Formats: sequence, C-alpha cells, structure tokens
Amino acid sequence: MKEFASVIVAVVAFLVTAALGYVVIPFLHKLKFGQTILDIGPKWHKEKQGTPTMGGVMMVVGVIVSLAVGIGYSYFTKGAFFEELKSPFRLTVLLAGLVMALCMCAIGFFDDYIKVVKKRNLGLTAKQKTFLQLLVSAAYLATLALAGMNTTYIPFVGDVDIMHGFGLVFWPIALMFIYGFTNAVNLTDGVDGLASAVTMVVACCFMLAAGMLNNSAVNVLSAALAGACVGFVFWNAKPAKVFMGDTGSMFLGGMVVAVSFGVGRPIMLIFAGCVYFMEAISVMLQVAYFKATKKRLFKMSPIHHHFEMSGWSEDKIVMIFSLVALVGCFVALLPLIFNF
Repeated sequence: MKEFASVIVAVVAFLVTAALGYVVIPFLHKLKFGQTILDIGPKWHKEKQGTPTMGGVMMVVGVIVSLAVGIGYSYFTKGAFFEELKSPFRLTVLLAGLVMALCMCAIGFFDDYIKVVKKRNLGLTAKQKTFLQLLVSAAYLATLALAGMNTTYIPFVGDVDIMHGFGLVFWPIALMFIYGFTNAVNLTDGVDGLASAVTMVVACCFMLAAGMLNNSAVNVLSAALAGACVGFVFWNAKPAKVFMGDTGSMFLGGMVVAVSFGVGRPIMLIFAGCVYFMEAISVMLQVAYFKATKKRLFKMSPIHHHFEMSGWSEDKIVMIFSLVALVGCFVALLPLIFNF
C-alpha cells in the first residue's frame, strides 16, 4: 500500500497547493505584500516589482494537508506508511524533519515580513538569520541523536558509527551541512520556477531512494514535497504570479535536508542537490575572486544570473538546471542501484 499512499499524497499536495493560489495570491495582493527588486539585479527583473511574495505558505499547507490525508488513508487500508509510523524512531525522524523545515520556514517568514513592511530587500540581519538557522539545525540533530540515529551510510564504506571516536566529527559537519544547504536552496530561488522545479526533481530522487530502502515514511514525505513543488510551479512558472519568498525557499531547504537525513544518507544530497551546491559555490567564488582581483569571475552570481546575463531565457535556465539536477540525482542513486 505504500506506493498508493505516496501517489495519493503527491496528488493531494499538488491539488491543495495549486488550488490555494486562487485564494492566497489575491490575499497577498490585497495586503500589498509585493516583492521589492534589488537595483543590483538584472534590469529586466524590475518588471517583476510588486509581484506577491511569501507564496511559499501554499507549499507548506499542501505538504501538511497531504501528509494528514496520507496517514488517514494508510490507517484505514492498513498500509505500510501507518504501520511504519508505529516505530518510535521512524516517527521521530519524520516529525523532527517536518518541524525543522517548518522552523526554517518561520525564519524565512519573519525575514520576508520585515522586507515587505519596510519595502526593501533587507530583512533579518545575517547574524540573526545565521544564529536562528544554526539553533534549529542543532536542535534537529540533537533530536535525531536522542532518537537513536547512530550511523550514517557512506558509499564504498558502509554504515559508519557516528557516536564514538572519529565518527563524532559527523555532527559538526552535519550542522554546517544543514545550514549550508538550507541557504543554498534560498540562493537558487532567483528565476521564475527554478527552485521549485529543481526541488521537485530532488524530491523524486529521495522518493525513489526511500522506496529502495523500504522507508515508507520518507517515501511519502518526499512525495508530498514533490507534489507541492509541482503545484507551486503552476503559479510560479514564467511569468510568475507569485514568488515563494524566503518563506518557501527555506522550507524547501529544510525539507530536502529532512529527507536526506531521513533515509540515513545525507551524503546523497551532495549529488542530488548539485544545483544548490553550484549556486552557493558560485557566490563564494564571486566574492573571493572580487576581493582578490577587484574583478568579477561571473557576470553576476548566483550562477543562474550569470547565464541570464549571457542571454539565456528564464525557461531555458529552469530546463537546463533541472536536467543537471536529474543527472546529479542519478549519480546519487547509483550506490543504491548497484549496492556499493
């Protein structure tokens, strides 16, 4: 029954997220929660000035409602998803991941709210955002440790003990891993439909991984994320009727981290999330290169803006970056496919 639960959850997440656009977008217009476009961005982005932001709440509701439906369906059909949730460890991992993503979403919401109220692209300070994100990340990792997570899988090595000896280095690395990928997803959200399209591909990757590992909880959670992303693309594809804002991008960042830790293989996200990684690295390289030479390495960063400034259309960027994500996901799945 777990396959049917995943399908139902994905469909419900899509329908709820897409349907909410008819209510949320007019409401955001009424509140005048429009995006302020930075002057340093591409000049043609100025035409997007005033497009409603904080639309990420649509995906949040879509994921939560679909999960509730999935639990109910699995309960009445005695499906694997509900049976798996009887395991304290699996239940804790699922809830901890969802709560972590919601907390990241809340940080993004406050950031967006400050931006909207002050009508400028400056929300929480970098220090404030970093502190809150690290706090949420640490709480999430502590919950996983207390729940009994004591190994992580590394290809060609196998399960590695992370509670003793050298394995303890996993935890500080994991802390920066969560912080880094959450912000990397946020950086990816700069072109209509990009972050949601790429995350849909990544979510499908972890849905397959969870299926191969007989992890129904993460399989369904990934399905909910994928469905919500497709539902949001319905409104966010060029020309975007709404932006997800930090509210949505940080929620997506938290969710992809949650599913990667949920399958016990966060290392998969390095490959499956190669687009996020590429976006974040491009910003760091741009800053470092400019400080050293007073010249720009890229025409603009994150990297999607470089291609945009080079003449690529937003639709082409979304398509190519999604294909790159697809290749990365295939590489991430190879250890599972060939059992190494």
